[in-house]
Amino acid sequence: MHESAALNGPTTQDTPSRGTLDELDLALVNALQMAPRAPWAQLARPLGVDAATLSRRWARLRESGDAWVTCYAAPSQVTYGALALIEVSCLPQARETLAEQLARHPQAMSVELVAGSCDLLLTVATATVSLMSRYVLALGRIETVTATRTHLVQHVHRDASEWRMDSLSRDQRRDLTETEDGGVQSTAATLTSEDRVLLLALAEDGRRSVTSIATALGRPESTVRRLLHSLLHGGRAVLRCDAAHLYAGWRSSATLWMSVPPAQLMSAGDELSRLRSTRMAASVSAEANLLSVVWLHALDDLARYEMQAAARITAVRVLNRAVNLRWIKRMGRLLAEDGRSTGCVPIDPWHPVVST
Repeated sequence: MHESAALNGPTTQDTPSRGTLDELDLALVNALQMAPRAPWAQLARPLGVDAATLSRRWARLRESGDAWVTCYAAPSQVTYGALALIEVSCLPQARETLAEQLARHPQAMSVELVAGSCDLLLTVATATVSLMSRYVLALGRIETVTATRTHLVQHVHRDASEWRMDSLSRDQRRDLTETEDGGVQSTAATLTSEDRVLLLALAEDGRRSVTSIATALGRPESTVRRLLHSLLHGGRAVLRCDAAHLYAGWRSSATLWMSVPPAQLMSAGDELSRLRSTRMAASVSAEANLLSVVWLHALDDLARYEMQAAARITAVRVLNRAVNLRWIKRMGRLLAEDGRSTGCVPIDPWHPVVST
């Protein structure tokens, strides 16, 4: 992705052809990755266009499913009793139907069709280890499932919400702030029941207005504004801007399972986090004790990524690879084959496990 200069002039306001994101689209997504709920007026000067243009652009991107902002509980939350990547093998003829079925589970953060040692790869969050156990057992009772393998996450070195596009110049990035009104407050470490209600309210649209949320919940706007500020600036929730990856230039992705000596695990995870293509890095409780989710411009770049990882972490061994064939669901968003959002199944780690 090329760094864009300041976006000025009427040509940046033209609507791009379907199937691609133009410079202003990419810059807007990049800006919202940094400040997901920033007012349009705050983004206007860094992006070089007026607030009304940004508002119209975002409305079009969101309506078409090209881009969206979602919200979910922060991985560091102790209420995330279990976070896991689950490999699922199934009957060949059932793969697509099963993937769509699993994507409807609120515990399933993401569902991928993959090439590798399994058919589907799930990222699953539950509020307790007991719920994770029930979820895995329920998976095994699905007739078309032939095998599962669970990798419990011990520590998230880098969450994908921290990943940024390269669509803004250095000056533009400097002009933007990470939050709308600055500062992270010191608040309670755990999510409350009110927090969970707000998370679900923001899941489909992370930029949803306070007025809209207050109306839906039947609460005073002042109360919702206070609770929302505490949730979003207290480190208990993540706001994340995503885009249809194919049209943003990221045409391939993969999950790598690696092994490093236990004494090097934390430092190795931190090193992986510094690689440009790393979307997520985590320590896991398995022989492959380190995993990396990688986004690439082309599949050929995967070997280059592994070489970079080996140069930084001399003892690392890649034990397995799952190359993405298609995203069915990504962080709560249901995706079409071209990567556009077609709907939302909010992530809810507290939801009871129902056998299917």
